[in-house]
Amino acid sequence: MNTRIQGCYVAITGASSGIGEKIAIECARHGAHIILLARRKDLLAQLAERIKKDYGVSCHYYILDVQDLSSVQQVFTKIEQEIGHIDILVNNAGFGVFNDVIDASLDEMKNMFEVNVFGLVASTKMVLPAMISRKKGHIINIASQAGKLATPKSSLYSATKYAVLGFTNSLRMEVKDSDIYVTSVNPGPIKTNFFTIADKQGDYVKNVERWMLDPNKVARIIVNSMLTPRREINLPGWMNAGSTLYQVMPRLFERIAGKVLFKK
Repeated sequence: MNTRIQGCYVAITGASSGIGEKIAIECARHGAHIILLARRKDLLAQLAERIKKDYGVSCHYYILDVQDLSSVQQVFTKIEQEIGHIDILVNNAGFGVFNDVIDASLDEMKNMFEVNVFGLVASTKMVLPAMISRKKGHIINIASQAGKLATPKSSLYSATKYAVLGFTNSLRMEVKDSDIYVTSVNPGPIKTNFFTIADKQGDYVKNVERWMLDPNKVARIIVNSMLTPRREINLPGWMNAGSTLYQVMPRLFERIAGKVLFKK
Protein backbone atom coordinates (compact mmCIF):
# COMPACT_ATOMS: atom_id res chain seq x y z
CA MET A 1 0.00 0.00 0.00
CA ASN A 2 1.36 3.40 -1.01
CA THR A 3 0.43 5.41 2.08
CA ARG A 4 2.11 8.49 0.59
CA ILE A 5 -0.85 9.12 -1.71
CA GLN A 6 -3.59 8.44 0.84
CA GLY A 7 -5.83 11.49 0.92
CA CYS A 8 -4.07 13.10 -2.05
CA TYR A 9 -5.92 14.42 -5.10
CA VAL A 10 -4.83 12.66 -8.28
CA ALA A 11 -5.92 14.02 -11.67
CA ILE A 12 -5.69 11.71 -14.67
CA THR A 13 -6.22 12.70 -18.29
CA GLY A 14 -7.50 10.07 -20.70
CA ALA A 15 -9.05 8.39 -17.66
CA SER A 16 -12.19 6.88 -19.15
CA SER A 17 -10.56 3.66 -20.40
CA GLY A 18 -7.29 1.80 -20.90
CA ILE A 19 -4.32 2.48 -18.67
CA GLY A 20 -5.86 5.73 -17.41
CA GLU A 21 -8.83 3.84 -16.00
CA LYS A 22 -6.54 1.26 -14.39
CA ILE A 23 -4.40 3.99 -12.76
CA ALA A 24 -7.54 5.66 -11.39
CA ILE A 25 -8.78 2.45 -9.81
CA GLU A 26 -5.37 1.61 -8.37
CA CYS A 27 -5.02 5.12 -6.88
CA ALA A 28 -8.45 4.79 -5.28
CA ARG A 29 -7.44 1.44 -3.83
CA HIS A 30 -4.58 3.25 -2.08
CA GLY A 31 -6.94 5.83 -0.60
CA ALA A 32 -6.40 8.73 -3.01
CA HIS A 33 -9.18 11.04 -4.18
CA ILE A 34 -9.62 10.89 -7.93
CA ILE A 35 -10.24 13.51 -10.60
CA LEU A 36 -11.11 11.86 -13.91
CA LEU A 37 -10.56 13.80 -17.14
CA ALA A 38 -11.59 12.58 -20.59
CA ARG A 39 -14.00 13.19 -23.45
CA ARG A 40 -16.57 10.44 -22.84
CA LYS A 41 -19.05 11.59 -20.19
CA ASP A 42 -20.88 8.25 -20.01
CA LEU A 43 -17.71 6.27 -19.32
CA LEU A 44 -16.45 8.84 -16.82
CA ALA A 45 -19.73 8.81 -14.89
CA GLN A 46 -19.75 5.01 -14.73
CA LEU A 47 -16.15 4.85 -13.55
CA ALA A 48 -16.64 7.60 -10.96
CA GLU A 49 -19.64 5.80 -9.48
CA ARG A 50 -17.74 2.52 -9.38
CA ILE A 51 -14.75 4.08 -7.63
CA LYS A 52 -16.87 5.84 -5.00
CA LYS A 53 -18.85 2.68 -4.31
CA ASP A 54 -15.93 0.23 -4.22
CA TYR A 55 -13.28 2.32 -2.45
CA GLY A 56 -15.09 4.97 -0.42
CA VAL A 57 -13.07 7.89 -1.76
CA SER A 58 -14.30 10.97 -3.57
CA CYS A 59 -14.19 10.80 -7.33
CA HIS A 60 -14.93 13.80 -9.51
CA TYR A 61 -15.04 13.86 -13.27
CA TYR A 62 -14.79 16.59 -15.89
CA ILE A 63 -15.26 16.46 -19.64
CA LEU A 64 -11.96 17.43 -21.22
CA ASP A 65 -10.49 17.19 -24.69
CA VAL A 66 -6.83 18.09 -24.18
CA GLN A 67 -6.59 18.96 -27.86
CA ASP A 68 -8.71 22.05 -27.06
CA LEU A 69 -6.25 24.25 -25.18
CA SER A 70 -8.90 26.76 -24.11
CA SER A 71 -10.88 23.88 -22.60
CA VAL A 72 -7.77 22.74 -20.73
CA GLN A 73 -7.51 26.15 -19.12
CA GLN A 74 -11.23 26.33 -18.29
CA VAL A 75 -11.46 22.82 -16.82
CA PHE A 76 -8.37 23.07 -14.63
CA THR A 77 -9.48 26.49 -13.39
CA LYS A 78 -12.86 24.96 -12.50
CA ILE A 79 -11.14 22.10 -10.65
CA GLU A 80 -9.13 24.58 -8.61
CA GLN A 81 -12.28 26.51 -7.74
CA GLU A 82 -14.42 23.47 -6.90
CA ILE A 83 -11.93 21.04 -5.38
CA GLY A 84 -8.67 22.86 -4.69
CA HIS A 85 -5.16 21.81 -5.46
CA ILE A 86 -4.01 18.75 -7.39
CA ASP A 87 -1.25 16.75 -5.72
CA ILE A 88 -0.47 14.44 -8.63
CA LEU A 89 -1.14 14.89 -12.34
CA VAL A 90 -0.96 11.90 -14.64
CA ASN A 91 -0.76 13.07 -18.26
CA ASN A 92 -2.09 9.94 -19.87
CA ALA A 93 -4.25 11.20 -22.76
CA GLY A 94 -2.75 10.29 -26.09
CA PHE A 95 -3.15 8.24 -29.22
CA GLY A 96 -1.16 6.94 -32.15
CA VAL A 97 -1.67 6.00 -35.77
CA PHE A 98 0.80 3.56 -37.32
CA ASN A 99 1.52 4.64 -40.87
CA ASP A 100 4.42 5.30 -43.19
CA VAL A 101 5.09 9.03 -43.47
CA ILE A 102 4.12 9.01 -47.13
CA ASP A 103 0.71 7.55 -46.25
CA ALA A 104 0.06 9.58 -43.10
CA SER A 105 -2.20 12.58 -43.46
CA LEU A 106 -1.30 16.05 -42.21
CA ASP A 107 -4.44 15.94 -40.06
CA GLU A 108 -3.10 12.81 -38.32
CA MET A 109 0.18 14.61 -37.71
CA LYS A 110 -1.55 17.71 -36.37
CA ASN A 111 -3.94 15.78 -34.13
CA MET A 112 -1.24 13.58 -32.62
CA PHE A 113 0.96 16.54 -31.72
CA GLU A 114 -1.97 18.52 -30.34
CA VAL A 115 -3.10 15.67 -28.08
CA ASN A 116 0.15 13.94 -27.18
CA VAL A 117 2.35 17.03 -26.76
CA PHE A 118 0.50 20.35 -26.63
CA GLY A 119 -2.32 19.02 -24.42
CA LEU A 120 0.19 17.45 -22.06
CA VAL A 121 2.21 20.66 -21.76
CA ALA A 122 -0.92 22.77 -21.28
CA SER A 123 -2.25 20.50 -18.53
CA THR A 124 1.10 20.57 -16.79
CA LYS A 125 1.27 24.35 -16.90
CA MET A 126 -2.14 24.58 -15.24
CA VAL A 127 -1.09 22.64 -12.12
CA LEU A 128 2.51 23.82 -11.76
CA PRO A 129 1.94 27.22 -10.07
CA ALA A 130 0.09 25.69 -7.10
CA MET A 131 2.60 22.82 -6.84
CA ILE A 132 5.52 25.27 -6.82
CA SER A 133 3.78 27.44 -4.24
CA ARG A 134 3.13 24.43 -1.99
CA LYS A 135 6.52 22.83 -2.72
CA LYS A 136 4.80 19.53 -3.26
CA GLY A 137 3.54 17.63 -6.28
CA HIS A 138 4.22 15.00 -8.88
CA ILE A 139 3.90 15.20 -12.66
CA ILE A 140 3.76 11.80 -14.35
CA ASN A 141 3.92 11.80 -18.14
CA ILE A 142 2.95 8.65 -19.99
CA ALA A 143 5.43 8.52 -22.86
CA SER A 144 6.50 5.32 -24.62
CA GLN A 145 9.45 3.18 -25.59
CA ALA A 146 8.65 4.68 -29.01
CA GLY A 147 10.13 7.88 -27.61
CA LYS A 148 13.45 6.11 -27.19
CA LEU A 149 13.47 3.73 -30.14
CA ALA A 150 11.71 4.84 -33.31
CA THR A 151 10.48 2.14 -35.66
CA PRO A 152 9.04 2.14 -39.18
CA LYS A 153 5.38 3.18 -39.47
CA SER A 154 5.50 5.05 -36.15
CA SER A 155 7.52 8.08 -37.22
CA LEU A 156 4.91 10.69 -36.31
CA TYR A 157 3.83 8.92 -33.12
CA SER A 158 7.48 8.45 -32.10
CA ALA A 159 8.15 12.11 -32.78
CA THR A 160 5.42 13.09 -30.31
CA LYS A 161 6.84 10.78 -27.65
CA TYR A 162 10.40 12.02 -28.20
CA ALA A 163 8.95 15.47 -27.57
CA VAL A 164 7.26 14.28 -24.37
CA LEU A 165 10.54 12.84 -23.09
CA GLY A 166 12.45 16.01 -23.92
CA PHE A 167 9.84 18.12 -22.15
CA THR A 168 9.78 15.81 -19.13
CA ASN A 169 13.55 15.75 -18.69
CA SER A 170 13.80 19.53 -18.94
CA LEU A 171 10.86 20.10 -16.61
CA ARG A 172 12.42 17.83 -13.99
CA MET A 173 15.45 20.12 -13.78
CA GLU A 174 13.35 23.30 -13.83
CA VAL A 175 11.28 22.33 -10.76
CA LYS A 176 13.97 20.49 -8.81
CA ASP A 177 14.33 23.28 -6.22
CA SER A 178 10.54 23.27 -5.69
CA ASP A 179 10.58 19.65 -4.49
CA ILE A 180 8.27 18.55 -7.29
CA TYR A 181 8.77 15.08 -8.73
CA VAL A 182 8.65 14.53 -12.50
CA THR A 183 8.51 11.02 -13.94
CA SER A 184 8.26 9.65 -17.45
CA VAL A 185 6.61 6.29 -18.01
CA ASN A 186 7.95 4.51 -21.07
CA PRO A 187 6.02 1.32 -21.71
CA GLY A 188 6.12 -1.01 -24.62
CA PRO A 189 2.78 -2.21 -26.07
CA ILE A 190 0.04 -2.60 -23.44
CA LYS A 191 -3.12 -4.68 -23.80
CA THR A 192 -5.57 -1.77 -24.10
CA ASN A 193 -7.89 -0.24 -26.69
CA PHE A 194 -5.02 1.99 -27.88
CA PHE A 195 -4.50 -0.33 -30.84
CA THR A 196 -8.05 -0.05 -32.15
CA ILE A 197 -6.92 3.29 -33.60
CA ALA A 198 -3.17 2.77 -33.91
CA ASP A 199 -3.28 -0.62 -35.61
CA LYS A 200 -6.47 -0.78 -37.63
CA GLN A 201 -5.37 -3.83 -39.63
CA GLY A 202 -4.33 -5.73 -36.51
CA ASP A 203 -0.96 -6.82 -37.89
CA TYR A 204 1.11 -5.26 -35.11
CA VAL A 205 -1.01 -6.69 -32.31
CA LYS A 206 -0.85 -10.12 -33.93
CA ASN A 207 2.94 -9.93 -34.09
CA VAL A 208 3.59 -8.69 -30.54
CA GLU A 209 0.59 -9.95 -28.57
CA ARG A 210 2.63 -12.43 -26.54
CA TRP A 211 4.88 -9.60 -25.32
CA MET A 212 2.13 -7.10 -24.50
CA LEU A 213 2.04 -5.72 -20.97
CA ASP A 214 -0.76 -6.32 -18.48
CA PRO A 215 -2.36 -2.87 -17.88
CA ASN A 216 -3.14 -3.74 -14.25
CA LYS A 217 0.52 -4.49 -13.56
CA VAL A 218 1.62 -1.28 -15.29
CA ALA A 219 -0.87 0.72 -13.21
CA ARG A 220 0.40 -0.85 -9.97
CA ILE A 221 4.00 0.04 -10.78
CA ILE A 222 3.07 3.63 -11.63
CA VAL A 223 0.98 4.14 -8.50
CA ASN A 224 3.60 2.58 -6.23
CA SER A 225 6.08 5.14 -7.61
CA MET A 226 3.88 8.17 -6.89
CA LEU A 227 5.45 10.85 -4.68
CA THR A 228 8.87 9.25 -5.03
CA PRO A 229 11.84 10.72 -6.97
CA ARG A 230 11.74 7.99 -9.60
CA ARG A 231 13.03 9.47 -12.84
CA GLU A 232 11.74 6.92 -15.33
CA ILE A 233 9.62 3.81 -15.41
CA ASN A 234 10.67 1.61 -18.33
CA LEU A 235 8.62 -1.47 -19.17
CA PRO A 236 9.41 -4.19 -20.01
CA GLY A 237 13.06 -4.23 -18.95
CA TRP A 238 14.28 -6.19 -21.97
CA MET A 239 12.70 -3.71 -24.37
CA ASN A 240 14.30 -0.80 -22.58
CA ALA A 241 17.64 -2.59 -22.84
CA GLY A 242 17.11 -2.65 -26.60
CA SER A 243 16.32 1.08 -26.57
CA THR A 244 19.52 1.76 -24.62
CA LEU A 245 21.58 -0.34 -27.04
CA TYR A 246 20.05 1.57 -29.95
CA GLN A 247 21.11 4.91 -28.43
CA VAL A 248 24.68 3.65 -28.00
CA MET A 249 25.06 1.74 -31.30
CA PRO A 250 22.17 2.69 -33.61
CA ARG A 251 23.66 1.41 -36.86
CA LEU A 252 24.57 -1.99 -35.42
CA PHE A 253 21.17 -2.29 -33.72
CA GLU A 254 19.28 -1.51 -36.92
CA ARG A 255 21.30 -4.09 -38.82
CA ILE A 256 20.80 -6.83 -36.22
CA ALA A 257 17.20 -6.10 -35.25
CA GLY A 258 16.00 -4.82 -38.62
CA LYS A 259 13.36 -7.48 -39.20
CA VAL A 260 11.92 -7.06 -35.71
CA LEU A 261 11.58 -3.30 -36.20
CA PHE A 262 9.29 -3.90 -39.18
CA LYS A 263 6.72 -5.88 -37.17
CA LYS A 264 4.08 -3.20 -37.76
